[in-house]
Amino acid sequence: MPVLEYLWIIPLLPLLGAAVNGIFGGRWPKKTITAVALSSTTLSFLAALEAVREFLSLSSTEIPWTKSYFTWISAANFRADFALQMDRLTVVMLLVVTGVGWLIHIYSTGYMHDDPGYRRFFSYLNLFMFFMLVLVLAANYLLMFVGWEGVGLCSYLLIGFFFLKQSATNAGNKAFWVNRIGDFGFILGLLLIFRTFGSLDFATVLPRAAGMAADPAGQVGTLTVIALLLFVGATGKSAQVPLYIWLPDAMEGPTPVSALIHAATMVTAGVYMVARSHAIFLNAPVAMQVVAVIGCATALFAATIGLVQTDIKKVLAYSTISQLGYMFLACGVGAFGAGIFHLMTHAFFKGLLFLAAGSVIHAIGGEQDMRKMGGLRKKIPVTFWTMCMATLAIAGAPGFSGFFSKDEILNEAQHASPVLWGLGVLTAGLTSFYMFRLLFLTFLGAPRYDEHKVHVHESPRNMTVPLIVLAVLSVCGGWMAAPQLMGGVNYFERFLAPVLTTGAESAARESTGGGGQILQALIGAPVIAGLVGFLLAWWLYVSSPETPKKIAAALSAPYKLLSGKYFIDELYAAVIVKPLVWLSDRVLWHVVDEGVIDGSVNGIAHISRESGDRLRHANTGNVRSYATWIVFGVLVFTSLLLWMVE
Repeated sequence: MPVLEYLWIIPLLPLLGAAVNGIFGGRWPKKTITAVALSSTTLSFLAALEAVREFLSLSSTEIPWTKSYFTWISAANFRADFALQMDRLTVVMLLVVTGVGWLIHIYSTGYMHDDPGYRRFFSYLNLFMFFMLVLVLAANYLLMFVGWEGVGLCSYLLIGFFFLKQSATNAGNKAFWVNRIGDFGFILGLLLIFRTFGSLDFATVLPRAAGMAADPAGQVGTLTVIALLLFVGATGKSAQVPLYIWLPDAMEGPTPVSALIHAATMVTAGVYMVARSHAIFLNAPVAMQVVAVIGCATALFAATIGLVQTDIKKVLAYSTISQLGYMFLACGVGAFGAGIFHLMTHAFFKGLLFLAAGSVIHAIGGEQDMRKMGGLRKKIPVTFWTMCMATLAIAGAPGFSGFFSKDEILNEAQHASPVLWGLGVLTAGLTSFYMFRLLFLTFLGAPRYDEHKVHVHESPRNMTVPLIVLAVLSVCGGWMAAPQLMGGVNYFERFLAPVLTTGAESAARESTGGGGQILQALIGAPVIAGLVGFLLAWWLYVSSPETPKKIAAALSAPYKLLSGKYFIDELYAAVIVKPLVWLSDRVLWHVVDEGVIDGSVNGIAHISRESGDRLRHANTGNVRSYATWIVFGVLVFTSLLLWMVE
């Protein structure tokens, strides 16, 4: 049975796993729950591999492969099918979601083993996989939006998984509401797409958008408005300035959730959506500039906050925001392929960083403060060495996956804007510094925890094996671009070229490579910045560990600003949250609800009660009184009849 004909099988399998465990798992032992959760994701991954194999054997005339299974909505001239598609961009996203998702499911069986919500956790995790696969396989914007909203729902459920903790429920609510702001922009963008093109199908919208005249530079036309509205949705889902504030708080969820949803898959949905809509963005120069500037600003902004964080997961959270900024920087300068390339490599090394952090937390009894760690290198060697691989990858060390994808982004940015390139290089240096700071504080130096109370131990095999697999991918996941350094071809860019339009300048740069590019890449500004970041972290946290405290004391104002995360949350609370709460409490509740609505209902009830009471007193039992009222009524009734006749 060809899987391409039945693409719905790939998302259906995790949905079945979620339903079976959610409905029947309450009476089952953990082994059965584990078997259901893992078998559904394993079969989905295998089905995805087979679908990719079949896709790669198709002729160019059969691509993209699109299959409509039934009409979902039909009203007047609007029609939306439940239709799935596969092209080369889908292939990348499909393998990332199913492959990395499968590894994280395996890891979770060890990490969550003793949690009383084990069944609920895997039901939510399987459900997330279903919605994420719908998002990447959708053949139209409306079905994509279903997956978009579904992963938001699952994110809310998983962030607030420990619902007895107030901080966890607050974080879940915060993620939910911030994402609703972005989703409102996305919905408006979809409405404008339908009004402009008469359809929401990718096969209709994107070719027509590509054939339209580009909006004049500096002017805001229809395509620019559409692109900006879509980007509002992307800033919410992918945690860009100013809607990034939910992601750091999302670390309240279990660590595997942070790895899967908030590093490898869901937060990259915005990047995928922008890349999928590249035909619209390329004809909207103003929107492209906005995407590039917001991406670059987010990358630098989040990196500076990560410099001083002490919670190991918070460092990685701000790192995720920063790396997502790199992806949007790539999209904003027209290097959509480089953005997707970094999306893929980031899924490998950032997923590994979160899982390794979870292994550290597991080994040290739940502690997340790096100031209370240290000396773990020899006690949990597998975790240490795999985290080293991921750290080198994100720092852009030559030969590692992040080196190729980040270098590609910065090369493209350099041709678009020297300012964006310079800020990107600075961010690369900051990234190297805070990641090696994390590594050194966690694993090197003397232990800063009570060795008599904490029994440090390596994680079980079902947690370490996914670490090793992701470590291998973090090393070699970018090698498809390596031949370009020797005057050859970037095979990843070439693979995506039929889907993602690249500018003529980019194509020319690819075709004029030479052996000198190797030396240029190895001694280029990004590598030098990364090396400076490493050496600075080594000096401050290994050679002279007392120096950071002295620097923090000497630069107390900047340190407080960074450790306070620029007090953006407090600013939002003062400017937005508190006024809204006051408006809801004092005006909408006390004035509108109690005063107007309740007052009207209660007033009518009061009038009815008083009228009834007065009429009740008219019932005196006096016959002459009754006769008088009858005569009065007859006179009134007769007068009305005479008036009506006249």
